[in-house]
Amino acid sequence: MKKIIDLKNITVSYGDNTVLENLNLYINEKEFITLLGPSGCGKTTTLRAIAGFVKPDSGDIIFEGKRINDLPAHKRRVNTIFQRYALFSHLNVYENIAFGPQLQKKPKEEVRQIVADMLKLVNLKGFEKRPINSLSGGQQQRVAIARALANKPHILLLDEPLGALDLKLRKDMQRELKNIQQELGITFIYVTHDQEEALSMSDTVVVMDKGKIQQIGTPEDIYNEPVNAFVADFIGESNIVDAIMLEDYLVTFGGVKFKCFDKGFDKNEFVEAVVRPEDILIREPGTQASLTGKVTSVTFKGVHFEILVDVNGFIWMIQTTRDDIHVDDTIGMHIEPDAIHIMKRSEYSGEFGDYSSFSDEMDHISDASYNWEDENEEE
Repeated sequence: MKKIIDLKNITVSYGDNTVLENLNLYINEKEFITLLGPSGCGKTTTLRAIAGFVKPDSGDIIFEGKRINDLPAHKRRVNTIFQRYALFSHLNVYENIAFGPQLQKKPKEEVRQIVADMLKLVNLKGFEKRPINSLSGGQQQRVAIARALANKPHILLLDEPLGALDLKLRKDMQRELKNIQQELGITFIYVTHDQEEALSMSDTVVVMDKGKIQQIGTPEDIYNEPVNAFVADFIGESNIVDAIMLEDYLVTFGGVKFKCFDKGFDKNEFVEAVVRPEDILIREPGTQASLTGKVTSVTFKGVHFEILVDVNGFIWMIQTTRDDIHVDDTIGMHIEPDAIHIMKRSEYSGEFGDYSSFSDEMDHISDASYNWEDENEEE
């Protein structure tokens, strides 16, 4: 694949706050790449640097082989779609989409054809004369996409574009965006804090925290082979427990030895073991059960039950379809070798993976505060 963007040692600071620190990242042509991370991690600043809205303190932005640090935003062959669609409310759908090509002084017939093509692409044929304020949120999002694509950018930048939509519409638009990207064959650089969104849409996921890239990989790699506790915890649910790598393919945690598929660690090296909740099998205590604990919580989640289990003071999460497990039950837990992933210890060690402090209420508080933080803090 051919590189279209190459970010080399990009550093961005606001006063004493370093938002990006020596960031290196290349992006290929026709790639759907997602910058994923919590509020304040630097993902939006990375997008703005590519767009030309932020100038790096140091480092180079290479676009199609040329350094573009000093190229103004309006001259870059990129378009950006924001969570707030920034549509012209006094113009109808046709006029919004035609705005860019008209600004480029394209002939009327060519503009008409571009708008027709864009409306067909986003499934809004027949909406040409509709006022913007008469459209639903999803329809406005489609118009914003069509307007951005009408300029025929080499890269489309999308900054939390689905954040204002409800869950069902959000999922519909995820599929549509992926289909549009594949049909047009242009590069999409997508910013989100939504892990499911990143995993379902992307060719490549870039996980960021504290202004640094933590891991780059396919959605499958990021989920199944996280490099540290931050990535393991941020991408889905994970039980992350202190462990000792006794030798290749043999680890111990919770007072029990487990076979695993990992190798290349020092003998008796202190590590962390990751076990996904859906990979733990419930057994009767003493019958093919490696760990035994007491159930402290059972929550119905629709497609599965979420069970918290106290094993010698460490709270594990299990996701299961079994409906016969109750609070205060003593259960056994069986973990197959391929369900265990071993990571080297990092600055995040000990911060994640024990569900003793886990609560849905804290998740809701975090979600509710997210948009406020994004509006009031530079990433």
